[in-house]
Amino acid sequence: MIRHRYLALFAIALGTLVVPLDSSVNIAFPYITRAFGIEIAAIQWVVISYVLTHFSLMLLFGKLGDLLGHKLIFQAGLGVSAIAFVLCASATAFGWLLAARVSQGLGAALVVSCGPALITSYFQESQRGKALGYYTAIFGIGAVLGPTLGGVMVSAWGWASVFWFRAPVCLLALMLIWYVPAPSKPTSSGSFDLLGAILLVLMLSGLFLTLNQSQNSNMPPLGILAMGAVAALLFVAFAFHESRAVTPIVRIGIFRDVNFSLQSLANIVINIVGFSIMLLVPFFLANATEYSTMTSGLILATAPLGMACAGPLAGWALAHVPGNRLALLAAIFMIAGLSMIARWDRQTGIVFMTFAALLQGIGMGVFQVAYSHIVTGVLPRSERGIAGSLAMVTRSGGVVTGATVLSWMFANAFAASGEFVDAFQTTFRHAALLCAGFFLLTLLRPRIWFGNRVGHRK
Repeated sequence: MIRHRYLALFAIALGTLVVPLDSSVNIAFPYITRAFGIEIAAIQWVVISYVLTHFSLMLLFGKLGDLLGHKLIFQAGLGVSAIAFVLCASATAFGWLLAARVSQGLGAALVVSCGPALITSYFQESQRGKALGYYTAIFGIGAVLGPTLGGVMVSAWGWASVFWFRAPVCLLALMLIWYVPAPSKPTSSGSFDLLGAILLVLMLSGLFLTLNQSQNSNMPPLGILAMGAVAALLFVAFAFHESRAVTPIVRIGIFRDVNFSLQSLANIVINIVGFSIMLLVPFFLANATEYSTMTSGLILATAPLGMACAGPLAGWALAHVPGNRLALLAAIFMIAGLSMIARWDRQTGIVFMTFAALLQGIGMGVFQVAYSHIVTGVLPRSERGIAGSLAMVTRSGGVVTGATVLSWMFANAFAASGEFVDAFQTTFRHAALLCAGFFLLTLLRPRIWFGNRVGHRK
């Protein structure tokens, strides 16, 4: 059993790694625009087609995993992903590439939706935090390796290599997980809520497009408001339907628990402010320092490295510290790291930069593990797929929202000062204040972070 556990752990890690390794595609953007003769603005659809697909489908596939088996959904995701990478790499037209990116998003949603549920099922319930710590580390490792591997491969073999290299990784993971016995788990009974699934996908798609297009200067304000209104109506329709469905996709009743709802909102806030490093620090290193590309890359990699290292440590700590208290500690780390980054200027040394980024990355890693532990503890084991998907959706929702909010913050700060470093510092100060303000407000309900039972359901 132990041998199967660690073989499963390796296979799940390998299969999941292809998702965060998509950061390698960003390096290939200039080559893709030249290869297909498209405008730079059009490259955003390479991102949108992929992210929109997996963001809107994760909860749906998490529910299917609860009904059909998490291993089956995970395997399907690896198979779809392998085919999608081949289609992306062999694309001869931009439309073909976008269609292949949609299929890649489908594969990523299948893999990630059931990854947390699958990995925890191979560990005893008392070791759930340990398993989730390993799972969180995978995303940090992928964020570190992606840009580095992407740069090397694009230089040597062209833009298609950032897709080609992940196809055999998927197939190897699929072969390994095939030989691991499916874990026993409590079954989720009932039929599949088709109408709820349609409303969920439409609602999440509408939310994503509203946030994304709010940054589009060519989109009229009334158009953005109309998109937001449609997304809001879809949310109301989804919540109304799910509250009355016999076997809902998501049990809306869990959000009546104010403590749980605030913890879910905290995960969104943490990821909004946490995305600031990947969004703005590359521009700071390019515009405000004279470091080489390699040195800048190492500084930027410090945050995801901190996340990768913090995951297993947080998993170990959960055996001794309740998840909600660990989440609060992680938020303090985040606030400290963001506040230190807000002090960067043209004279800041590498040691101070890397320490601040490392602190922020550790906070991100610890919080992801703690929140995943909380949500998988609140929902019954028969709904572990939905629980893991909910953790991933709130995380992705925070990143998508962060791209909009942080860009808006920086644009306004730059318009006011006219100086890049001032705008950079202002944006990170606001990010730290947003995080600190939210957690100060939640302390009005101390049970959220100091209660002992959260995240410890057996």
